[in-house]
Amino acid sequence: MVIPYPAGGLSDIAVRAVAQEMGQRLGQPMVVDNRPGGSGTIGAGIVLRAAPDGYTLLVNATGDVIRPHYVSVPYDIVNDFAPIGIIAEGPPMVLVVSPSSAYKSVADVAAFARANPGKLNFGSSGPGTGPSVAITTFNAAADIQIVDVPYRGASQAGLAVIAGTLDGSFSYLNTVKALIESGQLRALAVTSATRNPALPQVPTMVEAGFKDFDIDGFVGLAAPKGTPADIIKVLNRELNAVIHQNDFRARFIGDGMRPPQNNSPNDFLAYLKQQYEKNRVLAELTKRQAKQSKQSGQGTAR
Repeated sequence: MVIPYPAGGLSDIAVRAVAQEMGQRLGQPMVVDNRPGGSGTIGAGIVLRAAPDGYTLLVNATGDVIRPHYVSVPYDIVNDFAPIGIIAEGPPMVLVVSPSSAYKSVADVAAFARANPGKLNFGSSGPGTGPSVAITTFNAAADIQIVDVPYRGASQAGLAVIAGTLDGSFSYLNTVKALIESGQLRALAVTSATRNPALPQVPTMVEAGFKDFDIDGFVGLAAPKGTPADIIKVLNRELNAVIHQNDFRARFIGDGMRPPQNNSPNDFLAYLKQQYEKNRVLAELTKRQAKQSKQSGQGTAR
């Protein structure tokens, strides 16, 4: 299972226990192989070129349906891979800052950024990833200029906020939940359209006044295009058997994720297409807002 991001991130946390359990059920050891770099394109490229025999799989995620709308990607995530199934839907990202900062709300961050363009640094996991797009969307919607500082993964960005080298970040909930609960990070908002049961006290970006701010996560599993249907069927069957066990459901929900209701390969393909289109619309809206801001001369949104 190739994860195109570093250990400790959204995909990594969701996959490791699933891989071990699936391996036991299949009688085959499943190795989790983190191949970060290129905003996820390096790991995806490894699977793209692999033999379609079911022994090399891609852990795909939110960034794969976001990235093509912002940067050039050497593959089509919908058509160049064979979908197996969703591992988990969600989690959203969380806008986090240091608890020692003066920012108590999203409005506080926006007000400072508007008065001090280019002075706030937020971490992301690289161009075209969920955290980077969240920064871009926030900049455009609030008419501000927060600087996007790329890290190898969103979890590293969250740690950099704690260390004081970043002013804040949009980090996936499951990578920072423990840090929020321990008081090492302050959560200001989640990026989903509704509040997340894992952090019910934290408002949404929509509640903060950004009505189109809806960026939710997912983690899925795919194979190289051309993998035989009978292999895909077996992998899908065993994936569903694992993720719908009560302990896995409880773990996912506790991390702000949720197991999918319908999860055939065709269901996952339809989901990918829907998410791809949703993010295309969001990208167009964000770029249009940024262009209008620059033309008005009232802001310097990136």
